[in-house]
Amino acid sequence: MKIKSPYLVKPHTKVRLTRISTSDIDGFKSEEAAKAVLARHRAELADLQDVFYANQSRALLVILQGMDTSGKDGTISHIFSGVNPQGCEVAAFKVPTPLEARHDFLWRVHIQVPPRGIIGIFNRSHYEDVLSPRVHKVISGNVASSRLEDINEFESYLADNHILILKFYLHISKDEQTRRLQARIDNPKKHWKLSEADLHEREFWPKYIDAYDDILSTTSRKHAPWFIIPSDNKWYRNLAISTIIVDLMQSLKLKYPQPTIDVSAIKL
Repeated sequence: MKIKSPYLVKPHTKVRLTRISTSDIDGFKSEEAAKAVLARHRAELADLQDVFYANQSRALLVILQGMDTSGKDGTISHIFSGVNPQGCEVAAFKVPTPLEARHDFLWRVHIQVPPRGIIGIFNRSHYEDVLSPRVHKVISGNVASSRLEDINEFESYLADNHILILKFYLHISKDEQTRRLQARIDNPKKHWKLSEADLHEREFWPKYIDAYDDILSTTSRKHAPWFIIPSDNKWYRNLAISTIIVDLMQSLKLKYPQPTIDVSAIKL
């Protein structure tokens, strides 16, 4: 899987998120211009998904990770609003249930992997089972490293079974998170999005960044690459991610399957 992007984390690259811009817009002069391109991407993605669904030779797994308010929900709604719901599945991973916690940490994830022909989107993912437990010292550094090795093997297995994997880290600054949280506080219609847990986790920002540095450095592979998407500007975040997804799907050059009947002989 060859993808050209300035936001690609090349395998075995040492990542330092504090040195990477959260506000890059890659020279775009206006939000309006970017939104026009995004609209074109949505139309292209709808057509590409139709062939993808009919062909059923591969699945696509899109993984979205990021700090609270980084825009995982918004990314899904803005990019995938035009695709056929029959060919798209979204799975959200929150705190494991008691049953899930009794299984290996990948048990609940594997069952959500999309079948061939489907675009699957993980709103948070198996990386959560390394991230928060590590930050809060529920697991040791050695266990976290072991889980990252398990994830690399798991994603390699998925790739061997014709599942394409794109992983996006939505990179926002703490100042931008503050602005977004304040906007939710100021808007009564957004109060439902607020939680004590989200506010509490802000205290651990540096530790989360350190944990993500390790995740991004350790688990970006040719078959399952990470992209660090500057996400302070929501409109550019959506454009950058849609560009990568559309480019990948176009590169597949998929075709509709041959009919199983002689269409020319059909008379109604």
